[in-house]
Amino acid sequence: MSEGATAAEGGQLNPMLALKIGKVVVNMGLGEGGEKLEKAMTVLKSLTGVTPCPRKARKAIRDFGVRKGENIACVATIRGPAVDDFLKRAFESMKNKIKESCFDDYGNVSFGIKEHINMPGTKYDPTLGIFGMNVCVVIERPGYRVSRRGERPGKIGRSHRVNKAESIAFMKDRYGISLDVKEE
Repeated sequence: MSEGATAAEGGQLNPMLALKIGKVVVNMGLGEGGEKLEKAMTVLKSLTGVTPCPRKARKAIRDFGVRKGENIACVATIRGPAVDDFLKRAFESMKNKIKESCFDDYGNVSFGIKEHINMPGTKYDPTLGIFGMNVCVVIERPGYRVSRRGERPGKIGRSHRVNKAESIAFMKDRYGISLDVKEE
């Protein structure tokens, strides 16, 4: 089943095979808490428009001065119409090029942005500093809720899952992304 939908009787496309973006998760891992984490949360809120949540360290790492349970990162999840605006700016900061290795076998896309000031519409504030971030995009089809619902959750069939080729085509069509191929 190519291009996300197939023709049925009467030339209608199957709406259950159309791809959509389920959510975008933006993560800033700092490795330390305190004032630096508060500044990162301020930057993340201004970039995404969503209130970020702090994340705790899973284990202590003595060499880095990290204690178990200490807040060391922040995460924001974007859903709905705000996704398109954020992704357009994020891809523009990367010159609309993504490596093919950023796509996984389940249709998800993950990439990093080295400096948040590279995103269009963002100005450098010396009191906040510069932060990098990881962006994870989940691409899904209608019906994926079946696996997440509370009562009687089910499995998504293999033929209904999104694969790597479909997600690459979807991102090219929707955001004008080109694959970055580096010669080695």
